[in-house]
Amino acid sequence: MPFRRYSLAVTPVPIMSITTKLRIENDRLALTPTLRRLNGVDMRVISHGNTAPGVDTFPYLIEYDDRAELEAALTDDTTVASYDIVDYSEGTGIYYISHTPETELISPAVMDVNGYLIDTETNDSGWIVRLLLPNREALDTVWTYANEHGMDVDIIEIYGSDASGEQTYGLTDAQLTALRVAYDRGYFNEPRDASLTEIADELGLSSTATSGRLRRGMRNLLSATLSESSDT
Repeated sequence: MPFRRYSLAVTPVPIMSITTKLRIENDRLALTPTLRRLNGVDMRVISHGNTAPGVDTFPYLIEYDDRAELEAALTDDTTVASYDIVDYSEGTGIYYISHTPETELISPAVMDVNGYLIDTETNDSGWIVRLLLPNREALDTVWTYANEHGMDVDIIEIYGSDASGEQTYGLTDAQLTALRVAYDRGYFNEPRDASLTEIADELGLSSTATSGRLRRGMRNLLSATLSESSDT
């Protein structure tokens, strides 16, 4: 019998990774004392390869006109164990900074879920971090870690890798569904075409749960859009 050659068709499994931007604040976050002490200082973590769990030394690009004042703040910063300057010119310095054991970092949680820190920079009294994560479950894990470590976290935006490329502005699927139902039924019209009870019945929730879901969804939506408009 002649030998038959078979070809095996393999259907690729879609990778539903997400990119998300978070605003994180906590008194013990890296360099927060320096950030709050120096008006107008800008700091960001320089992308580098060594981000394994347990690493507490990171390269930073720091923009501040007064080098002496900056380094005095770093010396007094309770999150800084030591620092080494690589270069400083025209108000911009590159520093390798080692953090104290008490310093709170989001990077361990990101690494634990096989995520990647795309960009990390200061914003007012906290940090803005942009993450590439394998899925929404990974985001939930990072969120839980942050809350367990006393971090205040706001989701500014979420992008999925699916074909729609939909931007969800930090809304959970449940919040997005609730807002869409409320909008489609005229809940936000003046006067309203549907009551909170009617929206709740359609969602299969109590009025209290529906009100909270709509309120949190609106908060995330406003936080994302107002933050984005102020950055442009």
